[in-house]
Amino acid sequence: MENEFDSLTEAVRKGQRDKAKEIASRLLESENPADILNAILTAMAQIGVRFKAGEVFVPEVLVAARAMNSVLEVLEPVLVKSGLQPKHCVVIGTVFGDLHDIGKNLVAMMLRGANFKVVDLGVNVSADKFLSAAREHNADIVALSALLTTTMPSMKNIVDVFKKSGIQAKIIVGGAPVTQDFADKIGANGYSKDAASAADLCKRLVA
Repeated sequence: MENEFDSLTEAVRKGQRDKAKEIASRLLESENPADILNAILTAMAQIGVRFKAGEVFVPEVLVAARAMNSVLEVLEPVLVKSGLQPKHCVVIGTVFGDLHDIGKNLVAMMLRGANFKVVDLGVNVSADKFLSAAREHNADIVALSALLTTTMPSMKNIVDVFKKSGIQAKIIVGGAPVTQDFADKIGANGYSKDAASAADLCKRLVA
């Protein structure tokens, strides 16, 4: 079945949603679901490396992520039964006052591809909503996105709210106007300039 696993990885990498789902369904009849999961995670890791290197772009990442999600639809019920759930949880959202979500959605996809449980709160998310979700899901990391300079102060407010709350989740920030210097100034635990780097950052923070 090694060729089938290679075919699955390639189908996800190329964004061949129906083909990936079909191969995964066949593999599930006789193979360990963990091995199938590893095949699609490998595909997304490869896409992440190529995205960081500028060899593929947002459309390619999106179609690969959709193919991965189609496999997860087949795989998830089996993984739940076998107890193979992601070990770490990231709560993600675009901060209050900001309605942009393309970058945030890309980060969420890359995190799912790195086998994180992702709780996506959407856009225009208040500090209280981030706090409530982090508490409810026992989040390891809270990821904040902003595309407007006018909404960056919301990030500082969220960091301050979390520090007062005593919740231990690490906070990372990103978005077009956000910099490492800004992240340091507001006391965030990390900054990422793009989606693939965000996944790598989260892996380091939970290691």
